[in-house]
Amino acid sequence: MKALSTTRKAIFLSVMGAWMLSIPLAAQVVATKQGEVTFTSHVPLHTFSGVSQELVGTINFADGTVDFYVDLASLNTGIGKRDKDMRTTLEVKKYPFAEFFGSLVKPVDQNSLASQPVEVKGSFGLHGVKEEITVRGTLQRTGSSWQLDASWSLNLSDYNITPPKLLVMKVDERQEISIHAILSSDPKQPVVR
Repeated sequence: MKALSTTRKAIFLSVMGAWMLSIPLAAQVVATKQGEVTFTSHVPLHTFSGVSQELVGTINFADGTVDFYVDLASLNTGIGKRDKDMRTTLEVKKYPFAEFFGSLVKPVDQNSLASQPVEVKGSFGLHGVKEEITVRGTLQRTGSSWQLDASWSLNLSDYNITPPKLLVMKVDERQEISIHAILSSDPKQPVVR
């Protein structure tokens, strides 16, 4: 009886070991350790940018989902009055976040250390409006971390936002958005650059 029990254990352990070896060693989900979003805006004869260091997000390599958001109150242009006006225009008390949720168009080669072009299709939400967009960028593994860089443009009117103006100078409706993030499956892992 004891020999049968030992045989069953050996079979069970063999099956479990084979199953465990079939699981990819790379992390299936990575999350931001550092994240930055920048917008660039134009007014006649002038360009300015706003930055937030509070971009938060995840990439799930198993199912291809991508989810990023930023607290709009954290955007900083370097000029207090302009920041206050921007927050009023964006109605950050009513709509505090901008969020993108989508899917990778093609799987990422998790074993490659080369920079890989990525394309993500999904929904970008801002000011209570969601629009379907495509975002292109690059993703590169560096040790146990991943570096993501991406950019796209948006029109404020698509999100029911009226560009602010001062006298006859109006902020351009078209805004350039870029993100930079370092992601890891282990939030305690130091960033590898």
